[in-house]
Amino acid sequence: MAHVVPPDGFVDWQRARTARLVSPQGNLALIETRWGADDPEAALAGQRDTVTATRLRRTDPLTGEIERGVRLWDADSAAIRAFQDVDRFAYDPRWVLEAAYTEVPGARKVPFEHIKDNGGTRELAVPGDIALTLDGRDYTLLAFDDGGTLLLVFADSTTADGTYAPGRFLSVPRTPGASTVTLDFNRAYVPPCGFSAHFNCPMPPPQNRLALPVEAGEKLPVFSAGFSIY
Repeated sequence: MAHVVPPDGFVDWQRARTARLVSPQGNLALIETRWGADDPEAALAGQRDTVTATRLRRTDPLTGEIERGVRLWDADSAAIRAFQDVDRFAYDPRWVLEAAYTEVPGARKVPFEHIKDNGGTRELAVPGDIALTLDGRDYTLLAFDDGGTLLLVFADSTTADGTYAPGRFLSVPRTPGASTVTLDFNRAYVPPCGFSAHFNCPMPPPQNRLALPVEAGEKLPVFSAGFSIY
């Protein structure tokens, strides 16, 4: 395929994405997650002046109890200093796809396994089904609600063989009542856990594992030689 110049909006999105990654509370800045803590000021004791703290909460998948924690972010983290770029596929308009979208009434929740939960699952709200056909195969994809936008967690035949091993993310804008959504796989991205080991990311459910290579979007973060987030 001949080189295609991506649209301006896509270039702007890529630049903004990279800027967020290296920002003081971007993915590369997370240096610690402390569950059981609830005092950001106390968590900052003894930290460098480049470190900030925020609160977070989650539901324990076993007990249903609310867990509270504190995250520490370092604007001068080792990951930020070692970060060089994100390796990406060239923009390909063939990977901008329209799919059918069917809203599902009620508060449907679907179990998603997370990287750090040792095989356990967390229930996430999935407000509708995304149906499309790729390479002659029909798929019904599950994307959970992420603040009004659908978040698709998917894997394909490049996963762990050129792209981030657990899978990639794709934000899918939706309009209430609309019967279609646009999947622009050029905007597929490496999840936060690819930039810091202190995130706990959801993994693709079986329905979201595509039996073909999605050669679009981000592949892997690129760091200076010898650096690892682990």
